[in-house]
Amino acid sequence: MTVSNSQKPAQQQVSVVADPNEPVSNEAQGLMARLGRWLERDRWPVPTETLTLFSARMTDVAANRLAKQWSLRYMAADGKERRALLAALAQASAGLEPRDDQGLRLFRRLYAQADSLHLLVELRADILRWRNQVAGLGVLERELEDLLSNWFDVGMLELRPITWDSPASLLEKLIQYEAVHEIRSWEELRHRVAEQRRCYAFFHPRMNDVPLIFVEVAFATQMADNVQVLLDPKVPAADLNKARWAIFYSISNTQPGLRGISFGNFLLKRVIDALVQELPKLKSFATLSPVPGFAEWLGKQDGDTMQDLLHDKLDKQQALGDAAAGLKWVEKLRAAATTGKASESLQRTGLRLAGLYLKSMKNNQPLDAVARFHLGNGARIERLNWAADCSTKGIAQSCGIMANYLYELDQLDDNLAQLAAGKPKTGLSLRWR
Repeated sequence: MTVSNSQKPAQQQVSVVADPNEPVSNEAQGLMARLGRWLERDRWPVPTETLTLFSARMTDVAANRLAKQWSLRYMAADGKERRALLAALAQASAGLEPRDDQGLRLFRRLYAQADSLHLLVELRADILRWRNQVAGLGVLERELEDLLSNWFDVGMLELRPITWDSPASLLEKLIQYEAVHEIRSWEELRHRVAEQRRCYAFFHPRMNDVPLIFVEVAFATQMADNVQVLLDPKVPAADLNKARWAIFYSISNTQPGLRGISFGNFLLKRVIDALVQELPKLKSFATLSPVPGFAEWLGKQDGDTMQDLLHDKLDKQQALGDAAAGLKWVEKLRAAATTGKASESLQRTGLRLAGLYLKSMKNNQPLDAVARFHLGNGARIERLNWAADCSTKGIAQSCGIMANYLYELDQLDDNLAQLAAGKPKTGLSLRWR
C-alpha cells in the first residue's frame, strides 16, 4: 500500500443550474430571483423564504431549489454563518401553527436534495452545539433525531473489516476519528490493522465513505492488563493459533451528529459473531477499557464521604474533616502510577476506589460513560488493572487504572436484568492487579 503525504485538494465550488426544460412558474421565478439577490448580497433569506422550506409541498420546484442552495451554502459556511442560518430556521419554525409534520418536512426536503446524509448529520451536530444558545433549536433537534434514528437503523448498516489494504482515504479517517488511544503515525496505524489484529466498522449506504463507529481488536492467550503493550508496534503480535482471548481495546464513535443514536452494542455482537466464525479457537471476549471519569469523581469527594470509601483506619483518620481529601488521593495515585513506586496497599486502595466508582449509579445508570456503554450491553466488570495506561491522558483521567469488561454471550441478558435492578454485575470476586 502506498500512502501519499500530499495535502487534500481544496474544496471545489459547487453551483446548481436549473434544468432549462423544466417549466417554472412566475411565482417560482420570483422566488429564485430573490434567492439570487440573497446569495449576491450575502444576506440571510427573509423569513418568508425560510418558511417556504417548511411549508411548501415536497414536490414544489422552487422550494426544492431553495433547499438545494441552502444546503450548499450551509456546507460551505463557517461556524458564525452556520449559526445564523440555524437561527433563521429556528425563528421560522417557531411560527408554524399548526406544526403537524412541517418540521419533519424541512429535513426530508433537505435529505431529498442531498447526495448523502452528511448534511443532516452535520446539521444535528451543530444544533446540539448551539441548542442552549439559540432559542427554538431544541424542537428541531428532537425532530431531526427521530428521523436519523430511523435512517440509521442497525438493519441498514453494513459491517466491514478495515485492513492495511483498505483505501488510504479510509485509513486516514481512522487516524482522524480515533477517540480513545491517539494514532500518532502510520507505523502505529499499520500495527492496529495488521494481519494479527482486526478492525471492524459500521457503514451506512448513504455515507459510504465514513465509518460511523469502529472497534479495534487484539488477540492474546489471557486477558490483557496493559494497553501500552497492546499499542506498541515493537511488541511481537500474538500467535493467532494460540490466542484464546479477543480484546476490544478501542471503540470510537465518529459522528457527533449521531449522539444518542446507539448502534455500538450491535457492533460488538456482530464482531463477536464474525470472530467466532473466523477463529473458532477463541473462547473469551473482553475489553481493556479506560475509566475516564474516575479522577474527576474522586477529586470531588470530601473527607466525610471518604470515610465510607476508604478501608484503612489510618487513611480514614487522615481524611476526616479534610475538604480536599479526595483531591489529595487523586494526586497520590497519579504520582504513584507515574513513578512506578506504589506499595501493594496503595494499589489495592486505588483499585478499590475505582471499583466503587464504576459501581456507582445515577438516574439508574452507571456514572462512568464507558461503564454505562459496556454494562448497558450486558457485559460485567471483571477486573481492574493498576498502571494499565500510563499515557498523559490515562494518568489524568483515571490515575492509570483500566477496567476489563467481560462479554459472556449466554450471560448478557441476566447481567442486564441485574443492572436494571441497580446492581452492576461484577466478577465472582472482582480481582485487583
